[in-house]
Amino acid sequence: MLHEQIRNGIKEAMMAKDALRLKAFRAMSSAFTNELVAKNKKPQDLLSDEEALAVITRLAKQRKDSIEQFKKGNREDLVKEEQEELTILETYLPKLMDRGEVEKIAKAKKDELGIIDATKKGMLMSALMKDLKGKAEGMTVKEVVDSLF
Repeated sequence: MLHEQIRNGIKEAMMAKDALRLKAFRAMSSAFTNELVAKNKKPQDLLSDEEALAVITRLAKQRKDSIEQFKKGNREDLVKEEQEELTILETYLPKLMDRGEVEKIAKAKKDELGIIDATKKGMLMSALMKDLKGKAEGMTVKEVVDSLF
């Protein structure tokens, strides 16, 4: 299980004295605990792999947002640190589809649903997000849908 891997990763990072990995693993562990408490479970319980992936995805998105903000604020030192943490988080996430793959699926779904005008863009977006959940970034899907009209 992914949750157990993260727990073991904390121990390994501590033994290796790898502060960056330790920080990333502790952030994941803390987020897992928060998720368990939010679901009215005990903190020592384990999340399913699907739940753990959702938490890690949320953490990765937070890192990306932070990187963007730090770049705007000319804080390259913080950008580097967040980028390194993001790299560690991404090792636990499935590879996301690139824009070309999303475009191919979006065109097929558009034809399947018989959507011909932009007034049904929301319906297409909803159907695609349902099909591509966890496989593609929402922003990429939105850009592809916008480009189809």
